[in-house]
Amino acid sequence: MVLGGLEEVGRNMTVLENGDDIIIVDMGLQFPEEDMLGIDYIIPNISYLEGKSDKIRGVIITHGHYDHIGAIPHLMAKLGNPPIYTGALTAGLIGKRQVEFRQAPKLNMVLVNENSEIKLGKEFRVKFLRINHSIPDCFAVIVETSLGTIIHTGDFKIDYSPVNDKPADLNRIAQIGGRGVLLLLSDSTDSTHPGYQISESSIGDEMDKIFEKIEGRIIIGTFASQLSRVQKIFDLAEKYDRKIYLQGRSMNNNVEIAHQIGYLKFNPKILINDADLKHLPDNKILIIGTGAQGESNAFLSRVVNGEHRVISLKPGDTVIFSSSVIPGNERTIQTLRDMMVRQGANVINYEMMDIHAGGHAKQEDLKLMMRLLKPKYIMPIEGNHYMLRAHAQLAEQVGLSKDHILVADNGQVVEFRKEGGEVRGILTKEKVPTDYVMVDGLGVGDVSNIVLRDRRMMAEDGMIVVIATIDSKTGDTIGNPDIISRGFVYMKENRELIEKTRMKVKKLVKDHNQKTPADDEYIKNKIRNDISQFLFSQTKRRPMVLPVIIKV
Repeated sequence: MVLGGLEEVGRNMTVLENGDDIIIVDMGLQFPEEDMLGIDYIIPNISYLEGKSDKIRGVIITHGHYDHIGAIPHLMAKLGNPPIYTGALTAGLIGKRQVEFRQAPKLNMVLVNENSEIKLGKEFRVKFLRINHSIPDCFAVIVETSLGTIIHTGDFKIDYSPVNDKPADLNRIAQIGGRGVLLLLSDSTDSTHPGYQISESSIGDEMDKIFEKIEGRIIIGTFASQLSRVQKIFDLAEKYDRKIYLQGRSMNNNVEIAHQIGYLKFNPKILINDADLKHLPDNKILIIGTGAQGESNAFLSRVVNGEHRVISLKPGDTVIFSSSVIPGNERTIQTLRDMMVRQGANVINYEMMDIHAGGHAKQEDLKLMMRLLKPKYIMPIEGNHYMLRAHAQLAEQVGLSKDHILVADNGQVVEFRKEGGEVRGILTKEKVPTDYVMVDGLGVGDVSNIVLRDRRMMAEDGMIVVIATIDSKTGDTIGNPDIISRGFVYMKENRELIEKTRMKVKKLVKDHNQKTPADDEYIKNKIRNDISQFLFSQTKRRPMVLPVIIKV
């Protein structure tokens, strides 16, 4: 069953269960949708696994991106802190993130490479296959079981000339396919894009042309996790004799870890600090930072808004957006670019030149992977439902029959069993809980859909607080009710509406039965419902009404 990643991009987590043994592949977070106000990120719901920690034999992490490692600090303690099997760079990134969570347990990490072989419980033997993505140390997971071999690709692309990484061993992939694969769980993120993914090394050629022409400072916005891209930028800085000023905590952390392990190769003297920046001429400066998605607290936004302690934009600067736009961020990024151009900078984005290579296999790459592995069953993973369906169509083109293509929902149990000497796979009707667990500040899972609905309501229509003081003996109001409006109407300009609302509240309180003492809850509900209706009839807006009753 997949606990996240079949109805969204992110929150990736897959559970394999056989007999008394459970293994988990990936444990990621998902960034919030635009209407999830105040939410930092979303993690998988693991209620199915709670109480089963004695069966969990291990967690395998395919690579170091947050949509695959981000939930680890929140979930490991609840799962009994099983060992984590992953590559060296990924282990470094997981360890760095874990330090930020003081309550989280010390992790037991076991480093693996493409030659590793581990036995997890009685039922699972796990091997690893090196594949390429936009970060080094990525592995597909080969799980051998009594019923057959299952392969989980993780995020992958087929890159014949990757940067600072070995290309995937296509011979070995074909050999595995020759021995028989029962089920392939394959990355669907770019399944809607035709053709082949371009190699990361070709990005360097395009960027080289850009660097050659630029006289002023170069400022590059990219993902801190795109370490292959970062390596290319470091190489070009050396070629054009520019010093590098790194910005953003995640960027600094990732570069430091990758350099220590040997995945990023550069002379440390190329890096400069605040003081050096002031003394160097513009044509010797290259600034790399985060925020190419327009994130409000990231480096690029702080520069544009004049909030950065050292850097402000000036005419002659060239800003390169070296990452594609994540859907939903288009408007924010457009605003960022507009502000940059107003301040005199030139802006180059990935659409103007081929300066962005995706990290995911496109249609022809996905077909190649299927042809090499020849799986009996395929289950598209890692994408929205329409991406999974697009991947399913590719599987049909390659020759798989429809009943061997399993397009599941989050939490849907996919079962394999032996029937009459043959192993059959079915999508069952059984579903385990996979609703959103939202992280907001230090709270995990304490923000429900009801809280989000309230936030949306306040964001869209505002709120109004009605404070009524009531005589506890007679139940009559004392004086006029107080009204506070926030985000609904400006009170000074809407005196008539506020006055009408006051009188309405006064009448509501007065109308209760004089012989019985005023019941607080009854009056509050009456105010909430009637005032909400009244304000809607007057303004066609429905603010949140918060009644406060004070008895004297």
